[in-house]
Amino acid sequence: MFSERRYARYDNDYDRRPTSALVWLLCALAAGFVIQMVFWGLFPGGDAFPISDSNALPVKVASFSPDALRHLRLWTLFSYTLLHGGFLHLLANGLVIYFMGREVLSLLGNKRFIAVTLASAAGGALLWFAVKSLNNAPPHTSLIGASAIAVAFLMLFACFYPDNPITVLVFFIIPVSIRPKTLAAIVIALDVFGLVFFEIPRREGGISIAHSAHLGGALVAFGYFFLVHRREWRNPDGVAAGLLPDWLRRKKPAAIASPKYKVNIGSAPAPAPRPENLRAEVDRILDKINAHGFASLTDQEKGTLDSARDILSRR
Repeated sequence: MFSERRYARYDNDYDRRPTSALVWLLCALAAGFVIQMVFWGLFPGGDAFPISDSNALPVKVASFSPDALRHLRLWTLFSYTLLHGGFLHLLANGLVIYFMGREVLSLLGNKRFIAVTLASAAGGALLWFAVKSLNNAPPHTSLIGASAIAVAFLMLFACFYPDNPITVLVFFIIPVSIRPKTLAAIVIALDVFGLVFFEIPRREGGISIAHSAHLGGALVAFGYFFLVHRREWRNPDGVAAGLLPDWLRRKKPAAIASPKYKVNIGSAPAPAPRPENLRAEVDRILDKINAHGFASLTDQEKGTLDSARDILSRR
């Protein structure tokens, strides 16, 4: 039944699916890089760099810096992610955002995906600002790149699918199979090491990596998963819902919830929904899940999906 959905129809009364937030994000990153190449030129490699006199004005427009925050250029909390230190910098961030983001988008829906994206960008910038204030870095040092967003998506993917093996290309050449939770632990360990031994003491070399911005994005991802997603996806009996990974579920048996329905003794059972009507309703619900995530469903819509599953199991 689910394979007969009307993706291929082009009737006038059929609303085509809107472009996903992930596509818009990748297009924005590409457009920002093209504008940077045409008007501003490439910045030094890495996430952080000093503003020179020749590019001070355009960099102030989009990049984030302590000076920008003090002068309330708040849009730079997000716009800095559109700038990159070179094509490889953009390619690395873009690949992680695409492969991790498409899995995260299917679970969060467009609205929450956008909220997590903006929050991870702002979280990375603010933690980077806190570190720069701690070590008295020059106020004209700027932050660029979408690394905070990429790390946030990686951490969310590791929370949702900790043990599903994935293949990564080391140096874009060597394929290595690794579990997401192991990869996430390695990334966090490297960023903590770089923060403590390089960024805080201000020992950066030619390529300055903003480890604090990476950790800021990771903190936003963990905050969303444990404080928002994990709390919402609990059934009335207190057990984590099916979308949560097994290692996060409670081990103790849950109490049986009291039934929330009425039984009319002596009355005829409600007629089963007609197959064609049920199919159309399931199509609509699945489209809603694609666009807004499973959390947007009402109790009645969840019951409709359960009814469809029961009908399929009897065939």
